[in-house]
Amino acid sequence: MTTKITNPILPGFHPDASALQVGDDYYIATSTFEWWPGVDIFHSKDLVNWEWVAAPLNRPDIVNLRGNYDSGSIWAPHLSYAKGKFWLVFTDVKSWSPFKDTLNYVITAPSITGPWSEPTFVTASGFDPALYHDDDGRTYFLNMLFDWRFGRQRFAGTVIQEFDTDSMRLVGERKHFYKGTSLGVCEGPQILKKDGYYYLLCAAGGTGWMHAATVARSRSLDGPWEDSPYFPLMTTRDNPTAPLQKSGHCCFLERDGEWYVTQICARPLTERGYCVLGRETAIQPIEWTEDGWPRLKNHTIMPDLVVPAPTASQGIVQKTDHSETVEFAPDRPLPPSFKTLRCGLDPESDYSLTARPGWLRLYGKQTLTSLDKQTLFARRWEHFDFDVETTLDFTPENYQQDAGLILFYDTANWIYAMMTFDDEGLDRRVLRIVVLDEHDGSFGSDPVELDVSTPVRLKVEVRHDKAQFYWAYDHSVEGAEGVDGAIDAGAVDWQPLGGPQHADHISDDYVEERRGYCVFTGAMVGICAQDMDAHRSNADFRGFEYREIH
Repeated sequence: MTTKITNPILPGFHPDASALQVGDDYYIATSTFEWWPGVDIFHSKDLVNWEWVAAPLNRPDIVNLRGNYDSGSIWAPHLSYAKGKFWLVFTDVKSWSPFKDTLNYVITAPSITGPWSEPTFVTASGFDPALYHDDDGRTYFLNMLFDWRFGRQRFAGTVIQEFDTDSMRLVGERKHFYKGTSLGVCEGPQILKKDGYYYLLCAAGGTGWMHAATVARSRSLDGPWEDSPYFPLMTTRDNPTAPLQKSGHCCFLERDGEWYVTQICARPLTERGYCVLGRETAIQPIEWTEDGWPRLKNHTIMPDLVVPAPTASQGIVQKTDHSETVEFAPDRPLPPSFKTLRCGLDPESDYSLTARPGWLRLYGKQTLTSLDKQTLFARRWEHFDFDVETTLDFTPENYQQDAGLILFYDTANWIYAMMTFDDEGLDRRVLRIVVLDEHDGSFGSDPVELDVSTPVRLKVEVRHDKAQFYWAYDHSVEGAEGVDGAIDAGAVDWQPLGGPQHADHISDDYVEERRGYCVFTGAMVGICAQDMDAHRSNADFRGFEYREIH
């Protein structure tokens, strides 16, 4: 059986992949921006299937993201291995235009799973940092240089400087060694040494439809650098019908003499339309020409949706369904797919798995617009069509206490099926949809009156550009009104909550249109609770099922 790889290999919000080979093991580190813990790392033995193994930025002594703006924080990490340990460099972006605070740090670990060291600050001169470990034992720090001076190109090319791995600091002179190509916006520099040449792989053209990857080479790190005649290595900028749009930001990988590049990409719902799954990670086979240049194996500059797996990986079946059923229990940690915003949540203070065994209790605190700390757990959308279901047991006392199921892009853009209390006329619990569209708030449904205490099942069905929420009483919960005992999912009396919502608004492209500048995160779905009064309410959730529809 010939094994094919269907792209993307990391579907959903997994941008800016940094790929690394250590022996027979392969790793990919991706950006997480304001989502915590930061930098997700995946592992593979075959380049076909990838499993999550670590998120190193998981302690407040490593990084503090509280207060950072939406789409700031953790940008484009770089993973490397040298001197018997893993090295991770990353940028914590604190502010943007016209100035930009881009704090670059290095951490290390003896194993990919840690323990990771405390961070060492390196520089704030730009972003997309990388370490290159030369075969003479010297290490170099590369990054994109940001120029704030008015009237100049802010993306000012790439710089390189030696990095002393003993003292963990930059030494010697910083050199402006490569300014990029006619495609503009040169960033994400990475170096491979092969057959006596240093090959410089850069991202170009920005992260949108004009994105690309370029290659240059030199016999010396001091240059001169020669641009590849196979230019660019990859892009879909001139092909709006290509299935993998926004292609670029590549990394080299090799398996038993066969070469590949990982890449960034996005899949729009319509031609150059909204990419609800955000920027994803794909893989493409390459070959080396007789004159020593890399090019895509399909002899074009366009990436393929389906590519051949390495010869050594033939017969392996690719996992393409990322459905997940989460059952909450005191002795079972929350899955790594669950992310929080800007910081971790504290057990027994922000949430509890023990207060009510079999349930996840969320303690309502700050609002969904907070840039500080929210009581929210969410996971990525990894398919265009999926259902999410949970059961909510919640008794709000006033309209400032809320809990429910949410489709979330950032603090200014979300669709929330919330339970709250209506003290104006109804004087009882209600369900309704609240929509925040680039800070413009509206109700997405009329309020649905609920009885006093019966738990409620909540579900959302996302189908490409539309999302429909549903609700039903859950009489299976002990002590609830109605018939005790388990209820078959097919027998649930689901009722629509409002009409179809604009699921495609939970996307980079839509938010960029509304905001007027680039954003970089991705669509998430999750559960949350708020208490805008005394921070004393709590909401219990039983189970969380994310089910893809293939």
